[in-house]
Amino acid sequence: MKEEYEDLILKVTGAEALHTGAKIQTLWSGYGEIVRVHLQGSKRSSAVLKHIVFPQEPQHPGGWNTTLSHQRKVKSYQVEITWYKNYSTNDKCRIPECLAAGSFGNEQLIVLEDLDLAGFDLRKNSVDVTGMESCLSWLANFHGCFMGAEPQGLWQTGTYWHLETRPEELEAMEDKELKSAAQKIDGILSGCRFKTIVHGDAKLANFCFSGHLPVVAAVDFQYVGGGCGMKDVAYFLGSCMQERECERLVQGLLDHYFKELKAAVDGEVNFAELESEWRAMFVYAWTDFYRFLLGWMPTHRKNNSYSRKLAKEVLRKI
Repeated sequence: MKEEYEDLILKVTGAEALHTGAKIQTLWSGYGEIVRVHLQGSKRSSAVLKHIVFPQEPQHPGGWNTTLSHQRKVKSYQVEITWYKNYSTNDKCRIPECLAAGSFGNEQLIVLEDLDLAGFDLRKNSVDVTGMESCLSWLANFHGCFMGAEPQGLWQTGTYWHLETRPEELEAMEDKELKSAAQKIDGILSGCRFKTIVHGDAKLANFCFSGHLPVVAAVDFQYVGGGCGMKDVAYFLGSCMQERECERLVQGLLDHYFKELKAAVDGEVNFAELESEWRAMFVYAWTDFYRFLLGWMPTHRKNNSYSRKLAKEVLRKI
């Protein structure tokens, strides 16, 4: 670890010494890593360090090693630093406290609270309905917290698959009918009357669970920005369920989300109109992500009969 990084961590944590622990994960396409740092002489016994290093030759798992892809990732880390520096949430949509964040030449550093110490020490590859409801409650409270807020310093339109930032994937699509409708679908979602700030990558892997608390915490805010909350909800549900489960469970899970959202939004919001608009947007949000997958990775498991069914419904409507 560079001396300047070590000095910064010691300063913001009040620690007397530190040593680097296990690597938690490598960042997408080899853009750095997330590691746990163990602290001595601090009220915190550890912190989490997100260390971004922009590579000379990125290695994208899907082969999308383009200048546009690199520029998108660079901006995403700048957005994440802005998020942690300037935004906060509440205990119902818990995020890690940011202890320090900054740029150092072609490297960036974010020092975060270790959520494991706060009781959110479980990561899950699969969840039951109760687990999905916990994550949807987080999303509802997050969306309610930022209802009507301007995404200053964030992505103007959140989510990593937003059409404007993915022209290469659009060009690669073989489904000509959906390809030609992509702009219209994006316009319908962008034209929502009710907008919030969306997480932008609200997959199951980005939620941290607790063994004794009913609430969850969330991490990874590279693609946080403005938009319709259904983008997060559709993407999250798609990350948890197979097509048969979607057919059986989606409506009940949406009911849970809107129940939580109603409790979370300001009383001045006309919730009946909000719910009506966003329920109608669910199929568009799902189809929008499906459109991205068809260009990015046509063989992905989420390109299933449920997604095709919703896409057909959207194409009939427009």
